[in-house]
Amino acid sequence: MSREKSSHSEERTDASGILIPDAKTVIRDEFAHKYDYEHAQRYYRKHHSNPFRRLSDWREKEMARRALNSLGDPGTILDLPCGTGRFWPLLAAGRKGPIIAADSSPDMLRVAIKNCPAELKPRVNPLHTSAYEIGLADNSVDTVFSIRLLHHIGESPKRLQILQEFQRVSRGHVLVSLWVDGNYKAWKRHRRELRDAATGRRRTPNRFLIRRREIEEEFRLSRLEIVRFYDFLPGYSMWRLYLLRV
Repeated sequence: MSREKSSHSEERTDASGILIPDAKTVIRDEFAHKYDYEHAQRYYRKHHSNPFRRLSDWREKEMARRALNSLGDPGTILDLPCGTGRFWPLLAAGRKGPIIAADSSPDMLRVAIKNCPAELKPRVNPLHTSAYEIGLADNSVDTVFSIRLLHHIGESPKRLQILQEFQRVSRGHVLVSLWVDGNYKAWKRHRRELRDAATGRRRTPNRFLIRRREIEEEFRLSRLEIVRFYDFLPGYSMWRLYLLRV
């Protein structure tokens, strides 16, 4: 995609300081409707609700820290979707560049801003936008940071649209996490799907396992080069973080 969004004459800023482009340009993700203010508050608390989630939160941040440290100074970072700001302290630590905190749910942004540490607020620029059509100009950020988005997208054309948007707005690197195959948890998930098929049980998934060969071909089609990847628990967990170069 080569759209240029250098004109923001239709943008406005709401009472929370969230930059909101022309509403016609904000495409709602199909799962984003559930993220109202009450759900966003629960989401903010979720990652520290029990020891397992605290350990998972630590491991995700450690993977992201290693990837970011390999870049030296990642410059201007677009955090999309930023959720309730879980990664903002990490993105700001030891770095000088601004953070564009973007999400398709304005309520997630409001909860994030409400709970943002005071010393980080000057660094954070909230933006209500969609990963399918990001309200930023071409090559406008140095690094796109996208955690826990692509595993919600089960259709390849939609993932390609998102990846091509990431490629369009970034002039440096893209970090994305998702579920991939080739590990124990993926094998267990496949066995469960076979049992469901045999018994006629129907589930409505909102999280999807993506074959490594498939997603890596989508990176290639989006002109994103794999630099390296980081596995949550190698050989066991489905979570993988890819560091990509534009």
